[in-house]
Amino acid sequence: VTFGDVSSCGTATAVSLPCMFSHLTRKNFDVTDAQYTQNLLDIAKASGYDVFWKDNDDGCKKVCDRVGKIDAKVGNKQPYCFGSYCHDDILLDGLNSRLSAVTKDTVIVLHMMGSHGPTYYKRYPDEFKRFQPACDTANLQDCSREQIINTYDNTIVYTDYIVNQAIELLKQYPDYESGLVYVSDHGESLGENNIYLHGFPYQIAPKEQKEVPMIMWMSDVMKKEDHIDYQCLKKEAEQKSYAHDHLFHSLLGLLEVSSHTYRPEFDLFHACRTKDLPF
Repeated sequence: VTFGDVSSCGTATAVSLPCMFSHLTRKNFDVTDAQYTQNLLDIAKASGYDVFWKDNDDGCKKVCDRVGKIDAKVGNKQPYCFGSYCHDDILLDGLNSRLSAVTKDTVIVLHMMGSHGPTYYKRYPDEFKRFQPACDTANLQDCSREQIINTYDNTIVYTDYIVNQAIELLKQYPDYESGLVYVSDHGESLGENNIYLHGFPYQIAPKEQKEVPMIMWMSDVMKKEDHIDYQCLKKEAEQKSYAHDHLFHSLLGLLEVSSHTYRPEFDLFHACRTKDLPF
């Protein structure tokens, strides 16, 4: 399922990431308060889920402080890593083993480096250099806009590959009630109105920094057990507007966790359930 119109909570990871896992909407969210409030992962863990965060970016911004976590970059593991950075396929390393060892309900978060600039050219292996000429430097001023966009597009090709590989791994466990959600924490400016990168104050940020992709895959077992009308969901995803505000409540509903913080009007699956949640 591809959600065509999704807005971010912020224009930088430090704000968006904790906001995505918070029960609060963007308008009510505060980064400092979030550190001392139960987030989605805390609630899942308290409800008996095995919760695990694997990070290939610049940390979880305190979202994963109270659950299991690992920094994928530690150890400079080959062939994924190159000094201070690693390609995102390191997030897939060991994932099959973890899936095969699942003994109880589990939530796994893979925090990708994705398309973070300005070193776009470091975000993918050479075989994903599909669009050329590319900008093989962090000094964007030394490249044409076409080169910058090509390099960014190469990061998207690689991200597609990583997400697809994760889905294919899940398909190897057809008895699992499994699903995958991919969503970016913020967008990126690529020269529109001579603006580059991200992090502008939200009120004046261009739409390119606030529009984000979101896709979802569900196994047949999850569609059945969670009573999701998939065709309804696809139609809703094409026609409606969504935001990071929906993520907490939607995932809480999928996990079937009862919480006073759950708000069905922010659950993007609510309209497409053929049976009410058990709470």
